[in-house]
Amino acid sequence: MDVKIKDLYDLEQTKAAKYLEQFTYPWEALAGISDFILELGATLPADEYDKIADDIWIAKDATVAKTASITGPCIIGHKTQVRQCAFIRGSALIGDNCVVGNSTEIKNVIIFNNSQVPHYNYVGDSILGFHAHMGAGSITSNVKADNKNVVIKNEGELIETGRRKVGAMLGDCADIGCGSVLNPGVVIGRHTNVYPLSCVRGVVPPNSIYKGKDNIVEKY
Repeated sequence: MDVKIKDLYDLEQTKAAKYLEQFTYPWEALAGISDFILELGATLPADEYDKIADDIWIAKDATVAKTASITGPCIIGHKTQVRQCAFIRGSALIGDNCVVGNSTEIKNVIIFNNSQVPHYNYVGDSILGFHAHMGAGSITSNVKADNKNVVIKNEGELIETGRRKVGAMLGDCADIGCGSVLNPGVVIGRHTNVYPLSCVRGVVPPNSIYKGKDNIVEKY
């Protein structure tokens, strides 16, 4: 199954397009997100973005709750909502028209435009595509129990990431059901739905419905 950036994402829907274009696989981009945000932030127009700290840029038309905690480097895009008690731990590039919801924690992420992590989510070392959505309480697990480097398991192929921390790569319009756990190195294809309370491993193909590890059906 396809796990490359070109297969998962519409790069016109993120400010990270040129950055991501230099990689084949999305997890290869995780190591440099922080430096990229600092570089990009310095180029953002002052009439569109407020620089509220040395390494935090927030679009003037974004809405950020007073109770939200934001650590840089971070960019928050146009008309994005950061709701009550959200915890942004740094290295976060959040696109336009996104939602980072109440008590949601994110770090080292690229979140494409129109994506939502709206209720009690943890998203770490992950990339969420255009219009991706994580239901309430769904999380990305980014470290294996044995602390070894994450390996992407794709139809018998084992792809070494060289990283101890890799969360989930959600393709455009992927929708994760409430209470689900995406294990380290999960890749969810475009337009795929994951049932609530799922425990997902490996690669889930595009245009499918994940009901369980042995019950993945094609959308019609």
